[in-house]
Amino acid sequence: MDPKTLQKAALSLPPDDRAALAEKLLSSLDEPSEADLERAWLSVAARRARELDRGDVQAIPEEEVRQKARSLLR
Repeated sequence: MDPKTLQKAALSLPPDDRAALAEKLLSSLDEPSEADLERAWLSVAARRARELDRGDVQAIPEEEVRQKARSLLR
């Protein structure tokens, strides 16, 4: 749907629906892009790998993490 048609349809909505749509559209502008999220995760992964390599942190076995998570959720 082209933007002008979409705008016309949106403006024909009842006020409450237009307000909800406007809120959703505005909040979507604050969300990071997929590329931003990927860069952030890669940065975290690289930092964690360096910490492991230097011995700053100890790896925790997956099963231990799962058991702790399960106990916290109970």
